[in-house]
Amino acid sequence: MESKEEILKLLKEKYPTRQAVTREIINLNAILNLPKGTEHFMSDLHGEYAAFLHILNNCSGVIREKIDVLFEGALSDAERQELCTLIYYPQNRLTILKEQQGLTSEWYIHTLNNLIEIAKMLSSKYTRSKVRKAMPEDFAYIIDELIHAQKDEDDNQVRYHAKIIDSIIETDSAEEFIIALASLIKKLAVDHLHIVGDIFDRGGSADKILDLLMTHHSIDIQWGNHDILWMGAVCGSEACIAGVLRNNLKYGNTQILENAYGISLRRLMFFAMENYHDSDPVMAAYRAISVMLFKLEGQIIMRHPEYGMTDRTMLDKVDADAKTVTIAGKAYKLKDAEFPTLDASDPFRLTDEEDAIIRELKNEFKNSIRLKSHIDFLYEVGGMYRIHNGNLLYHGCVPMDENGNFSVISVEGEKLCGKAFYDRAEAIVRRAYYDGRIRDDLDFMWFLWGAELSPLCGRRLKTFERMYIEDETTWEEPSNPYYRLYFNESICERILRDFSLFNPDAHIINGHTPVCAIEGESPVRAGGKLLVIDGGFCKAMNQKTGTAGYTLIYNSHGLRLKAHHPFTSVEEALLANADIESDSKLVEVAPKRILVSDADNGKAIMEDIRYLNMLLEYYKKGGS
Repeated sequence: MESKEEILKLLKEKYPTRQAVTREIINLNAILNLPKGTEHFMSDLHGEYAAFLHILNNCSGVIREKIDVLFEGALSDAERQELCTLIYYPQNRLTILKEQQGLTSEWYIHTLNNLIEIAKMLSSKYTRSKVRKAMPEDFAYIIDELIHAQKDEDDNQVRYHAKIIDSIIETDSAEEFIIALASLIKKLAVDHLHIVGDIFDRGGSADKILDLLMTHHSIDIQWGNHDILWMGAVCGSEACIAGVLRNNLKYGNTQILENAYGISLRRLMFFAMENYHDSDPVMAAYRAISVMLFKLEGQIIMRHPEYGMTDRTMLDKVDADAKTVTIAGKAYKLKDAEFPTLDASDPFRLTDEEDAIIRELKNEFKNSIRLKSHIDFLYEVGGMYRIHNGNLLYHGCVPMDENGNFSVISVEGEKLCGKAFYDRAEAIVRRAYYDGRIRDDLDFMWFLWGAELSPLCGRRLKTFERMYIEDETTWEEPSNPYYRLYFNESICERILRDFSLFNPDAHIINGHTPVCAIEGESPVRAGGKLLVIDGGFCKAMNQKTGTAGYTLIYNSHGLRLKAHHPFTSVEEALLANADIESDSKLVEVAPKRILVSDADNGKAIMEDIRYLNMLLEYYKKGGS
């Protein structure tokens, strides 16, 4: 950390005169009194690119709300929705309108003026400097002039404004300006985006979501267990690699592996067709990689009794001849007893061919340039948890016992719980990527993916039972007591205190467990102290949850939840101006408007002002 003298020396270089310091103090004090920027929280995107793109474009319905406030009465409902679609997908919509001969000079004038009004409204809570930085560079000066033009008694500014619009149209720049204004509006509507885990798996387009997130102006990510599985695969964990393949073969998402990331399944497919009697090569590969996974998991569990998972080894309990598996002394009939590579005397050993397949896949995961860029991004902006503006964000759980005491877990010879466990877990996850040579670190990545004591999972996965055993009573996956206890306000307050959040207005923002609104479940728990924002983004979950995802909005007025209805398609949005309908629920109204001075960046600004005042005193005393 820099000393006071070093900080003042740096400030002197930046503000060499008393007047320069005074200007900056005035500017920063003014910023402190602006409203806090709007934060959006989303979780469990699970590869559903089209729906996520639309919600990102419509800013969780906020764009429509602002347009209704500005233009209700002036524009019809259809005209307002047309304006929304243009902001969401400007380039695509302009192409369609051009084909329909709808781009007249009058349309351009009308549309540009409407977009300028929306940008004016949204920019009012930011400094002019911040708004300017959010503008596309090529048009920043002109857009700045347009959104800050004021009416005067001689209408000079009005004429100036109109002439700029005319010149934009005359120089054939209107389409570029519309695209630039649409981009600015979306940036101003959402100041910061939080993704509370699980970008990967189920849906097939996690790669496109990550491409999109990498262009976002302000974002953080809390890793989910599905994310950590992919991260572990790139780190070189064989079990994580097998887990990633199994998930994507199960959900029919081989395109993301082969087309998006260039990971060939050819050798696995040939091996599977030779050894498993299944006419469908994908199903054969699914069965083959599942057996490899169970072997690799068994090896990890044997190496780490501290994981408390010794009852999760299954291949050593299989009797292939009798077609049964014995669990807790009871023999269960197997739906499928074909285990051609299983050696009963050494059940967790990979055959030479299985080992060669895994080694080849490991090389492909580690050398996929596009996948590495996405995992680099997850490490750059992500973490196990985040504390932001008085809220605690994490994907899964804080492992605890039935009495609400934090579970003590042995990690690297130390017994850890709560925040200390989270912090150590993050250190290991980072070391696994940037070093990658420590076997225990790679094993820990798999533990985080699927253990009952994992803060990213918190469930006893029954992958083997669900795949092989007919008796569905064995399929139940017990969850960590956390998921029953987090309805209790005192439990949530204990967690918040452990993370040094003592403000009574603090909340836990949680993903991972879908909220079944269709069955009457509420995402608001523990008297509002905890909010579960997994609303079932994945299409496969829509019918179960009754929603198609949540967005939590935290603006200067308080907290609001938006429950989204299922998305149809981008094509329908473009051709019919269809939008995602969202139901809004007020969670908490701030007793007074929340200002920048109340937010994390406000605290940083106040610290800057403190040092600037020291520098000002130095100049007043004749310093130079």
